Amino acid sequence: MENPSSGIRGAIEENTLAILDASEATKHTRDADDDRIAFLEAVRAASLLPENKSPPTFKMCEAIFKILRFGKSLELISTSYQLLNELDRRFPRVYVTNANGSSMSHELVVLQEAWTPFVLGTDISDSERATNDLTGGLLDPLGFHLLLQGLAEVSDVENFQALDTKVLSNMLLFHYLVSVLEGDFVPRNQMYKETLNWILVRESLLNMILCSRKMNFKGLMKDCLTTLCGLGHFLAEYDNAVRFSETSLVKQPEAIDTALAIAFLHFGRIACDAMLKLMVMVMELDSSKKDADMQGHTTRADGVRTPLAEIIQDELTYDKNILSPFLQVFKDSKWKLEIIVQFFWKYISKPSVRTRRSNGPAEDATFSRVLKCISNSSSTKSITKKIGAHAIHLLLAHGFQAFLLLSAKQTVEGLPDSKEQVAGGSIVETCKNLISVFNCLKTLDKQLEISSCAKEAIFVAATIMSKKL
Repeated sequence: MENPSSGIRGAIEENTLAILDASEATKHTRDADDDRIAFLEAVRAASLLPENKSPPTFKMCEAIFKILRFGKSLELISTSYQLLNELDRRFPRVYVTNANGSSMSHELVVLQEAWTPFVLGTDISDSERATNDLTGGLLDPLGFHLLLQGLAEVSDVENFQALDTKVLSNMLLFHYLVSVLEGDFVPRNQMYKETLNWILVRESLLNMILCSRKMNFKGLMKDCLTTLCGLGHFLAEYDNAVRFSETSLVKQPEAIDTALAIAFLHFGRIACDAMLKLMVMVMELDSSKKDADMQGHTTRADGVRTPLAEIIQDELTYDKNILSPFLQVFKDSKWKLEIIVQFFWKYISKPSVRTRRSNGPAEDATFSRVLKCISNSSSTKSITKKIGAHAIHLLLAHGFQAFLLLSAKQTVEGLPDSKEQVAGGSIVETCKNLISVFNCLKTLDKQLEISSCAKEAIFVAATIMSKKL
């Protein structure tokens, strides 16, 4: 007997051709938008209801994606965004399954013909893509970069006063694209760690986009960093302005539609979360690539690029204005601590004689070791000249917070050795050395004002020591 949902899907497929028509891309009448909403509801009924579990076709997904990209109303872009995410969760393109029913053996399943919003081939020229942008809908690596650059402009006050649904659409679009990259990369990277099969990660959407000849990797990552810091800082200020009406941003509420302004706060946070997620994935990719390279599994075709963690360290070094915003918005404890440790490690004087085993920073550089290296007056004075007291306050406070979060996580998960030896060092020793560094800073400059975040770190460290001793 024929599956009833296949008939529904066939009817929707026919209507999809009309939705994909070029004239529809620029037609935004009330009737046209009603047709799009009806289409989205029909797809949901055909694919997501318990009795209907048939995946939508490529054209149907492309039509939903077009509505997200070019929709003019909050209802359209929100509904299409939610539907795409629900469909991806129900019908993943890449997933890990138990091989032969065994929980000890896993297998990676990749549905090559499944929907993806990215075009990674070279069969379409840039001129053709520019001409057919409204009808094509899909994004290539250059389009992904341009989308991110467009989000950077939102944090400008003048651009914000001209806020419209296109900005909101781009925020949700970026978050959806990063979710697609995550759904493809995470299971591949998980299987790589089990099998050491580098090809699984090499063929990920994320790696192929970053390796594309159309993509300027370092430029993309710098734009991601500056946008994360700029947009995150702007959202925090705007949120305070809305609550307390203390800044000039809300002195002209009539210039901005209230619904758009509220949506901007919510969608803006979603976009920032996506940027953070993208950066973490790239650093995980860099880590796996480094491991594969050490194992001799990479080839010249994999290319060579500067790891993202090093790019971030360089940007924080040369642009001190983004140090505080970065530490506030970058929430991933693992990579935050890694970046802070490597930042310090560049400026710490190393012993001139080193053994072969200790020749790499990965074995030497931990937060506890950094604190130990700079917890005397001479070393504190040396690194203060290189970094500055204010930067040291911020880095140590945020590094200590990340250290404690990782320590708590490792303690909950259980350690085979000692519960005290976590996150690269003893908690008590780390607290002791942290207080020593701040005491040295205060001794060097009697007039030095301890920042609020540093005071909090010192208080927590002293409290932990009093309970442990």
